[in-house]
Amino acid sequence: MNELIRINEADAVAVALRPLTAGEKISVAGAGFALDIREDITMGHKVALRDIHKGEPIIKYGYPIGEAIEEIKQGYHVHTSNTHTLLSGAHDYEYHPTNPKLESHKAETFRGYLRSDGRAGVRNELWIIPTVGCVNDIAAALEKDAQQFIGGSVENVRAFTHPYGCSQMADDQENTRKILADLANHPNAGGVLMLGLGCENSGIDTIKPYMKNFDPERVKFLISQDVSDEHEAGMKIIRELVEKMKGDSRVDCPVSKLIIGLKCGGSDGLSGITANPTIGYFSDLLISQGGATILTEVPEMFGAETILMNRCKDQATYEKTVHLINDFKAYYASMGLPCYENPSPGNKAGGITTLEDKALGCTQKSGSAPVSDVLKYAEKVVTPGLNLLSAPGNDLVASTALAAAGAHIVLFSTGRGTPFGCPVPTVKISSNSDLAARKANWIDFNAGTLVQGGTLPDKARELFEFVKSVASGEKTRNEHNGFQGMAIFKTGATL
Repeated sequence: MNELIRINEADAVAVALRPLTAGEKISVAGAGFALDIREDITMGHKVALRDIHKGEPIIKYGYPIGEAIEEIKQGYHVHTSNTHTLLSGAHDYEYHPTNPKLESHKAETFRGYLRSDGRAGVRNELWIIPTVGCVNDIAAALEKDAQQFIGGSVENVRAFTHPYGCSQMADDQENTRKILADLANHPNAGGVLMLGLGCENSGIDTIKPYMKNFDPERVKFLISQDVSDEHEAGMKIIRELVEKMKGDSRVDCPVSKLIIGLKCGGSDGLSGITANPTIGYFSDLLISQGGATILTEVPEMFGAETILMNRCKDQATYEKTVHLINDFKAYYASMGLPCYENPSPGNKAGGITTLEDKALGCTQKSGSAPVSDVLKYAEKVVTPGLNLLSAPGNDLVASTALAAAGAHIVLFSTGRGTPFGCPVPTVKISSNSDLAARKANWIDFNAGTLVQGGTLPDKARELFEFVKSVASGEKTRNEHNGFQGMAIFKTGATL
């Protein structure tokens, strides 16, 4: 088992793969020499491989993750006490295409639900979607009473409550309308009841045009103020949808129909070494078979954005990526806030020091594929390959955005652990084996075994097979626990 790893030969630091004690002499994987440890180092944290001078960039992953604010001697801890970010505001960028190419692979299949428009779903659920928070309790009551219909091809009944839909303006209101419309037309839903109040800004008649080509036999609407008993009327519609869904069955579908969201949260110092590279290799495998993946969390690209920019398939996609990054920085600046107020306390406890450190680990999830398209918030995937999506780093907001963009499943890597789930199956992938053992009720897949042996291609193939099983009906931990929710990106004033 490796105990200390240098990720890139240019790195000035290595990462501890187990707790290290002052006085130990440790062989450095990837470096070919042993290092005297001068102070205790927590697993996932960094140690200096050589003397690093004050003002010198600190290199990890082959890129700067910040600057030394004091002299750091060889063998000592490199972290928040002696490092600060080099990030600032918007930048001028230059396109230096790297022209990445993927090896093609034979197309594989999963067992999914083929929809009338040619899309495939990995679940056949009945969703109740309120247009406004005022009817949340009605939606929850309908969900409770409709549990009786679960069974056979009706795999779940779920109400996705939220506090929005009224007292919003401009882009903030547009975001709500688009997200609700996207979810109502998601292929994982075999039936949808869109539940309105009747006097809200984003009512049913307003949202319908955003849905474009929906199946009227699968998507039904109810305005609560228009009926004497909204619960009775809602249950009547649900029964109609259930009858329609009973005729659905799983069939063989090519994996090229899969769209998979890529997300991380509660990251630690091993996330960029185990879980995220595994997801990245998985992404390349899926894309090589014609599928699509979506990378989001734009603020957690800051410091690694040029890597993605130079992988853009063409100049136009590069320009969209520049806007993706600088527009999000401008969003922070418009509020008088720094764009680098990150990482979180949990990230730091796990060994992540700066936003650059976090970003370089985060973007490992993108693999090596070219960037094929860049999506605005609430836009849907239309292009196979690697897509970048505008959304913040917040776990539930970003995961909901991935689902709304068309993701059938979200792969969510974590070093600290989290129980939540978004509207689609949310696969939790641990970066370390300790987390996988302690929180087996949260974690679906352990990538932490990579530090004990094995290869990245083998681990990614294992993940690929697991994702196919989830796409074919195997439940994730969040589904077993009944943890599914949604959150919409709040970007404006409330009336």
